Amino acid sequence: MAFSKFTSKDASNSEHYNWGNASHGWHLVNSGTLSIIQEKMPSGTSENRHYHHNAQQFFFILQGIATFEIDNEIYEVHAGQGFHILTKKKHRILNKTNNTLEFLVISEPKSHGDRIDL
Repeated sequence: MAFSKFTSKDASNSEHYNWGNASHGWHLVNSGTLSIIQEKMPSGTSENRHYHHNAQQFFFILQGIATFEIDNEIYEVHAGQGFHILTKKKHRILNKTNNTLEFLVISEPKSHGDRIDL
C-alpha cells in the first residue's frame, strides 16, 4: 500500500496483524521494496529464530529493552537506540523484561515472503 506525502500513518490507521505469542504489528509502509512496521511485544515473549535471504533490517527501539540473538551472540538494545541486521544473519528478538517492548522494524527489501524459520 503506497501512501501520499499528505497522509500521516500510525497504529490507528494502518493494517494490523498479530504474530508470535500475543505480539502486534502495524504496517506503516508496505511497498515492494520497503517495509516499515511498528511492533509491540509483551513481557517475556520472543520470536522464532530465522534469517532472510534478501532483506536487511533495522530495528529502532521506541520503548523498553530488546534482546537480540544474532548468530549465537546476545545484544541488548535500549529505547532510543537502533540495531542493524544484515541479510542471511540468523536472528531473533526477545523481550526479557517485565515491560512491553515497542519498536520499528525497517526492512529493505520487504521481509515478508523472505523469512526462513530455523
